[in-house]
Amino acid sequence: MPSKIITWIIFYASTVVAAGTAYWFLGDLTANNWTPPWFAPPSWLFGPVWTTLYILIATSGYRIATAPQHGQSANAIALWALQMCLNTLWTPVFFGAFDLTGAMAVILVLWATIGAFILVSYRIDRLASLLFLPYWAWVSFASILNYGYILAN
Repeated sequence: MPSKIITWIIFYASTVVAAGTAYWFLGDLTANNWTPPWFAPPSWLFGPVWTTLYILIATSGYRIATAPQHGQSANAIALWALQMCLNTLWTPVFFGAFDLTGAMAVILVLWATIGAFILVSYRIDRLASLLFLPYWAWVSFASILNYGYILAN
Protein backbone atom coordinates (compact mmCIF):
# COMPACT_ATOMS: atom_id res chain seq x y z
CA MET A 1 0.00 0.00 0.00
CA PRO A 2 2.74 2.59 0.76
CA SER A 3 4.25 2.06 -2.71
CA LYS A 4 0.88 2.88 -4.33
CA ILE A 5 0.67 6.09 -2.30
CA ILE A 6 4.20 7.06 -3.37
CA THR A 7 3.33 6.23 -6.99
CA TRP A 8 0.18 8.34 -6.74
CA ILE A 9 2.17 11.26 -5.30
CA ILE A 10 4.78 11.03 -8.08
CA PHE A 11 2.21 11.13 -10.88
CA TYR A 12 0.21 13.97 -9.39
CA ALA A 13 3.38 15.90 -8.50
CA SER A 14 4.46 15.65 -12.14
CA THR A 15 1.31 17.39 -13.27
CA VAL A 16 1.70 20.03 -10.55
CA VAL A 17 5.19 20.78 -11.91
CA ALA A 18 3.79 21.12 -15.43
CA ALA A 19 1.01 23.38 -14.18
CA GLY A 20 3.54 25.39 -12.18
CA THR A 21 5.66 25.87 -15.27
CA ALA A 22 2.61 27.13 -17.12
CA TYR A 23 1.88 29.58 -14.32
CA TRP A 24 5.50 30.76 -14.26
CA PHE A 25 5.70 31.43 -18.00
CA LEU A 26 2.12 32.39 -18.71
CA GLY A 27 2.28 35.79 -20.20
CA ASP A 28 0.27 38.39 -21.92
CA LEU A 29 -0.16 37.40 -25.54
CA THR A 30 -0.40 41.06 -26.44
CA ALA A 31 3.11 41.70 -25.04
CA ASN A 32 4.51 41.07 -28.52
CA ASN A 33 1.56 42.79 -30.17
CA TRP A 34 0.28 39.39 -31.31
CA THR A 35 -3.11 39.27 -32.88
CA PRO A 36 -5.16 36.33 -31.61
CA PRO A 37 -6.98 34.16 -34.13
CA TRP A 38 -10.72 34.80 -34.28
CA PHE A 39 -11.43 31.46 -32.56
CA ALA A 40 -9.13 31.97 -29.55
CA PRO A 41 -11.05 31.17 -26.35
CA PRO A 42 -11.14 33.61 -23.44
CA SER A 43 -8.12 33.34 -21.17
CA TRP A 44 -10.22 32.41 -18.10
CA LEU A 45 -11.10 29.09 -19.77
CA PHE A 46 -7.56 27.70 -19.72
CA GLY A 47 -7.26 27.32 -15.93
CA PRO A 48 -10.33 25.10 -15.44
CA VAL A 49 -9.61 23.08 -18.59
CA TRP A 50 -5.98 22.39 -17.68
CA THR A 51 -6.82 21.61 -14.06
CA THR A 52 -9.27 18.96 -15.24
CA LEU A 53 -6.87 17.63 -17.86
CA TYR A 54 -3.96 17.36 -15.42
CA ILE A 55 -6.13 15.33 -13.04
CA LEU A 56 -7.04 12.98 -15.91
CA ILE A 57 -3.40 12.77 -17.07
CA ALA A 58 -2.13 11.92 -13.57
CA THR A 59 -4.90 9.40 -12.96
CA SER A 60 -4.14 7.69 -16.25
CA GLY A 61 -0.43 7.45 -15.49
CA TYR A 62 -1.13 6.13 -12.00
CA ARG A 63 -3.47 3.46 -13.37
CA ILE A 64 -0.87 2.29 -15.89
CA ALA A 65 1.87 2.23 -13.25
CA THR A 66 -0.23 0.20 -10.83
CA ALA A 67 -1.86 -2.11 -13.39
CA PRO A 68 -0.72 -5.73 -13.61
CA GLN A 69 2.49 -5.96 -15.63
CA HIS A 70 1.96 -6.16 -19.37
CA GLY A 71 4.40 -6.48 -22.26
CA GLN A 72 3.72 -2.82 -23.14
CA SER A 73 3.86 -1.37 -19.59
CA ALA A 74 7.35 0.09 -19.99
CA ASN A 75 6.42 1.64 -23.34
CA ALA A 76 3.27 3.17 -21.86
CA ILE A 77 5.18 4.69 -18.93
CA ALA A 78 7.84 6.00 -21.32
CA LEU A 79 5.20 7.60 -23.53
CA TRP A 80 3.47 9.07 -20.47
CA ALA A 81 6.78 10.60 -19.32
CA LEU A 82 7.58 11.92 -22.80
CA GLN A 83 4.20 13.59 -23.18
CA MET A 84 4.64 15.18 -19.76
CA CYS A 85 8.04 16.58 -20.78
CA LEU A 86 6.66 17.91 -24.06
CA ASN A 87 3.62 19.34 -22.27
CA THR A 88 5.90 21.17 -19.85
CA LEU A 89 8.22 22.35 -22.64
CA TRP A 90 5.54 23.89 -24.84
CA THR A 91 4.65 26.70 -22.43
CA PRO A 92 8.11 28.29 -22.13
CA VAL A 93 8.66 27.94 -25.88
CA PHE A 94 5.34 29.66 -26.69
CA PHE A 95 5.04 32.15 -23.82
CA GLY A 96 8.66 32.52 -22.71
CA ALA A 97 10.59 32.50 -25.98
CA PHE A 98 7.61 33.74 -28.05
CA ASP A 99 8.63 31.13 -30.65
CA LEU A 100 5.41 30.25 -32.44
CA THR A 101 7.08 27.92 -34.94
CA GLY A 102 9.10 26.12 -32.26
CA ALA A 103 5.96 25.76 -30.14
CA MET A 104 4.17 24.32 -33.17
CA ALA A 105 6.88 21.67 -33.56
CA VAL A 106 6.67 20.78 -29.86
CA ILE A 107 2.88 20.54 -29.86
CA LEU A 108 2.81 18.31 -32.96
CA VAL A 109 5.20 15.86 -31.33
CA LEU A 110 3.12 16.11 -28.15
CA TRP A 111 -0.04 15.32 -30.13
CA ALA A 112 1.58 12.25 -31.70
CA THR A 113 2.91 11.08 -28.33
CA ILE A 114 -0.52 11.38 -26.74
CA GLY A 115 -1.99 9.35 -29.60
CA ALA A 116 0.69 6.67 -29.18
CA PHE A 117 0.04 6.55 -25.42
CA ILE A 118 -3.69 6.08 -26.04
CA LEU A 119 -3.02 3.16 -28.38
CA VAL A 120 -0.41 1.46 -26.18
CA SER A 121 -2.23 1.98 -22.88
CA TYR A 122 -5.52 0.66 -24.27
CA ARG A 123 -4.08 -2.86 -24.13
CA ILE A 124 -3.10 -2.39 -20.49
CA ASP A 125 -5.97 -0.41 -18.93
CA ARG A 126 -8.80 0.82 -21.11
CA LEU A 127 -9.89 3.48 -18.65
CA ALA A 128 -6.35 4.87 -18.49
CA SER A 129 -6.42 5.12 -22.27
CA LEU A 130 -9.87 6.74 -22.38
CA LEU A 131 -8.84 9.31 -19.76
CA PHE A 132 -6.40 10.70 -22.34
CA LEU A 133 -9.06 11.34 -25.00
CA PRO A 134 -10.14 14.78 -23.67
CA TYR A 135 -6.46 15.74 -23.40
CA TRP A 136 -5.86 14.65 -27.01
CA ALA A 137 -8.90 16.62 -28.13
CA TRP A 138 -7.71 19.75 -26.30
CA VAL A 139 -4.16 19.44 -27.68
CA SER A 140 -5.70 19.02 -31.14
CA PHE A 141 -7.51 22.32 -30.63
CA ALA A 142 -4.39 23.91 -29.12
CA SER A 143 -2.40 22.82 -32.18
CA ILE A 144 -4.90 24.55 -34.45
CA LEU A 145 -4.81 27.58 -32.16
CA ASN A 146 -0.98 27.63 -32.25
CA TYR A 147 -1.15 27.50 -36.04
CA GLY A 148 -3.75 30.25 -36.00
CA TYR A 149 -1.31 32.45 -34.09
CA ILE A 150 1.35 31.72 -36.71
CA LEU A 151 -1.00 32.74 -39.53
CA ALA A 152 -2.26 35.84 -37.72
CA ASN A 153 1.21 37.04 -36.80
